[in-house]
Amino acid sequence: MPRLEKKDLLKWFEAGAKPRSQWKIGTEHEKFVFHKENLERVGYFGKSGISDLLNKLAQENSWEKILENNNTIALKDDTGASISLEPGGQLELSGTPLENLHQTCKETGQHLKMIKKAMKDLGLSMIGLGYDPKWSRSNQKWMPKGRYEIMRNYMPKVGALGLDMMLRT
Repeated sequence: MPRLEKKDLLKWFEAGAKPRSQWKIGTEHEKFVFHKENLERVGYFGKSGISDLLNKLAQENSWEKILENNNTIALKDDTGASISLEPGGQLELSGTPLENLHQTCKETGQHLKMIKKAMKDLGLSMIGLGYDPKWSRSNQKWMPKGRYEIMRNYMPKVGALGLDMMLRT
């Protein structure tokens, strides 16, 4: 095999580059959801759970539900945006590919306003942190997504903190 040189790597990246006219910016905004009354993270099932929140968002905002085993695990709208569910119940906005930062700021603001309205009725709130400093891994509730069960069994085999990454970030 010939030696890989810097020019080879540059050529590979250049071949995959889009012209400037096709560049887009997408928002990714993740947050932890918790019960206002006791600050505990929210599970999927039960009163005021993530399931209730996603279904309320879908009903009140015309988002399409994404189902797995009859559980709402994500939402999407007609602009290309989605709200997905992370392993420990973190909600993530994956925004529409947009032209500039002003548009992403507006989209994020609208998203947060929509989420806050739905959460208020359920006694929930949210916080955007890189890591959950309050609750340990054993306090987290797993979301009902099949691939998370696979990852839950695999991660301890390859490192000590993989499950913390899934549940607490």
